[in-house]
Amino acid sequence: MAHTGPKATDDIRVQLVNHRGGQRSYLVLDVASGSVHNRADKFLSSFCEGTQRTYAYHLVDHLRWLAVNGYREDSITIQDLIRYLALCGAQHYGPLGTPWRASPLGESAEAVRATCLKGYYLDLTTRENVNAELRTALSTRRLPNASDRNRSMLGHLTLSMAANPLSNGAPPRKHPRMLPDGTRAAMLDAVRTARDRMIVTWLSDSGMRIGELCGLWFCDLHLRKNHPCGERQGPHAHIVKRLNPNRASAKRGFPAMVVDGIVTGGTVRRASPAMVCQLP
Repeated sequence: MAHTGPKATDDIRVQLVNHRGGQRSYLVLDVASGSVHNRADKFLSSFCEGTQRTYAYHLVDHLRWLAVNGYREDSITIQDLIRYLALCGAQHYGPLGTPWRASPLGESAEAVRATCLKGYYLDLTTRENVNAELRTALSTRRLPNASDRNRSMLGHLTLSMAANPLSNGAPPRKHPRMLPDGTRAAMLDAVRTARDRMIVTWLSDSGMRIGELCGLWFCDLHLRKNHPCGERQGPHAHIVKRLNPNRASAKRGFPAMVVDGIVTGGTVRRASPAMVCQLP
């Protein structure tokens, strides 16, 4: 997510902070003054590690653009923000200036950046009671549509919903990422170690993300039938969101607990016979 535009500056960057207990947090650091960017820090502190990291890099890119173009956070307008996002994305229409990024953001990344900027400026303008015009513009609401009603329980919604004027709308829903026919067999023929064969098999059969797989503990693997956890009759694995020494982590996680050494809860994935056979 690092800025790759023609006017990049290193005066503002993301700083990783390691805490006792293994936790991590991300700050936006002003290198010239050696100080933390207080506005960004207050905004980022309300999020977990993964979201902090994503939003921190989006904010750094935006703050660099502000510095290069002489804008101020407490006086910027909604049109300035819309122009900035246009310069970041693939859909660049003039005359808005030179594209800010040499590698334009895709639709999903641009939607995340729009969400980050809306949250940042709503937090800033509300906390400091400045730029009421921008705060009002970002607080617009819209009527729910059929898709919203389908996603809501029993179709009950409030009369209006929060909208993001910085966004071009939700990115198109992606189809599930499936390997083309023959890819798995080709990969198994190409790998040279039992570990790599196991990784290919587990990712393919379970649908786990790489971070979920690398974050598994032995106690998460319930690979015999009728395990005492009682979650599934057949072999399965529990994906638990936790701090790991290798920094692997599930992006999302359901509550889990360990009682007498037995893991329950989390996200439960079936283990196929091939997955069990691949283990040493």
